[in-house]
Amino acid sequence: MNQYQIQSGSWTELEHHAKLIRMEVFIQEQNIAEHDEWDAQDAVSLQFIVYDQNQPIATARLLENNSIGRVAVLKPYRGKGIGQLLMQQIIQIAKDQKRSQLKLSAQVYATKFYENLGFQLSGEEYLDCGIPHIDMSMNILKN
Repeated sequence: MNQYQIQSGSWTELEHHAKLIRMEVFIQEQNIAEHDEWDAQDAVSLQFIVYDQNQPIATARLLENNSIGRVAVLKPYRGKGIGQLLMQQIIQIAKDQKRSQLKLSAQVYATKFYENLGFQLSGEEYLDCGIPHIDMSMNILKN
């Protein structure tokens, strides 16, 4: 995994690469409407991009309310541990920032991925943009 680098920064710094990944994964693959993908949270969230060489291949964001969102890995890079690497980096930064918990809205098919990272299911399934989701959370003070 040495070839992968993770950069974090503001939307201003990372918008171009984050948009490329999210357009491909959410808008093109999952048919999410563009007006549902972009919101005001991007401007106030800490953005993350994973690079393979200089190629952006994965993204996520950490909101001020301790919510992780817009986790996306380009199709050719899935199943290689990149999502796990990205999430572990976000969890570590949240710990460094002394956040008490993390939460996310997981697409239901991905719940095992998040459970393996220490997240727990909370609540019932619901539809978001026509895709089944469920809330998950992690208490990071005890980890």
